[in-house]
Amino acid sequence: MLCVEQEKTTILGAIRHPHKMKQNPQLLRYKALLSYIEDHLSEEINIEKVEEICHYSYRNINRIFEAIHQETIGKYIKRLRLEKAAQYLKYSSLGVSQIAYEVGFEDRSAFSKAFKSKYHLSPLAFREDSESILEQQLQILLPNDDQERQKLKFDIQYLPNFDYLFIEYRGDYENAPAIENAWRSLLEYAEEKELLSDRSVFMTEIIDDAEISDHINSRYNQALVLEKPLEIEPEALFRSKKHLRQKYAKFSHQGSHQSRFDLYNKIYAFWMLDAGLELADMPIIELYPNFDERFPENQQLTDIYIPLS
Repeated sequence: MLCVEQEKTTILGAIRHPHKMKQNPQLLRYKALLSYIEDHLSEEINIEKVEEICHYSYRNINRIFEAIHQETIGKYIKRLRLEKAAQYLKYSSLGVSQIAYEVGFEDRSAFSKAFKSKYHLSPLAFREDSESILEQQLQILLPNDDQERQKLKFDIQYLPNFDYLFIEYRGDYENAPAIENAWRSLLEYAEEKELLSDRSVFMTEIIDDAEISDHINSRYNQALVLEKPLEIEPEALFRSKKHLRQKYAKFSHQGSHQSRFDLYNKIYAFWMLDAGLELADMPIIELYPNFDERFPENQQLTDIYIPLS
C-alpha cells in the first residue's frame, strides 16, 4: 500500500496531467468525498461520515485533501457554506436565520460570527453592500438603459436529463490559458475513451460567483455531454454526473469567450430586476453550439442558461 506522501504525489500528478493518469484507490476516495460534500453541503459531515464515504482514516484523507486544496476538509466545507450564504444574501430575499439553516448552521449567532470573520461584514451589511454595488452598476449603464434592456432577449427553456463527463477547474474565470489547458485535457481524455462524435456537445457549469469566492477557489466544471451513461468510473480527476430536467432562462451570445462578461453584467443589472423570476439554487450552464477552435472569435456562440425555480 502507498504511504500518505506517495498518495499525495500521485494525486497531485493527476492535477498536473489529468488525461495521463490512471485510476487508483486514493483518487476514488478523494473523488467520492468531493462529490458527497457537493451534494450534502447543508448536512452534518463529521469524521465518522468522512471515513464511511472514503473507507479510509480521516487523518490520511485529510492530508491528501489539504495537499490538493491548501485547506483541510473542515475548512473547505466551512468556506463553501459561507460562500453559499453570501450568494443567498446577494440574490435572494431570505432572512439571515433561514440562510444560516439552509447552509448548515444551526445557530444564527455562530453563522453571523463566521460570516463576519470571512467577509469582514455582518450578513445584513453584506446584503446592503451587494445592493449598493448593483445600484452603482445600474448607474454606469444608465445612459443606454432602455436600449440595453430591449436587447436582453431570452427564452424560457427546459434542459432535459443527461449525463456528462467533467473536470473541475479551480481558479480565475478570466485565466484563459489555464481554462484552455483544462479543455485540452478533457478533449484528450474523451478522445482516448472514444466518447467524441460529430454530435458532441460541450458545456460548462459555473458554480461560484467570482465576486464572492476567492479567485483561486472559484469552481468551473468543463464538461462533455454524454450520449449514454458511462459504464465505468472515470479515471484520474475526471468525474461524471447526471443533470436532471430543469427550467432556465436562456440567453445567446456571439463573440469571444471574454466578451460574454458584458452580457452577464447586463443580465444581473437589468434582467434580474425586470423579469420578476425567482432564481434556483443551481449552477449556471453554458452550452457551446459551435465548439471548434477553427471558428473566429467573433463567430463563437455561447448559450447561457440561468436556472429558475
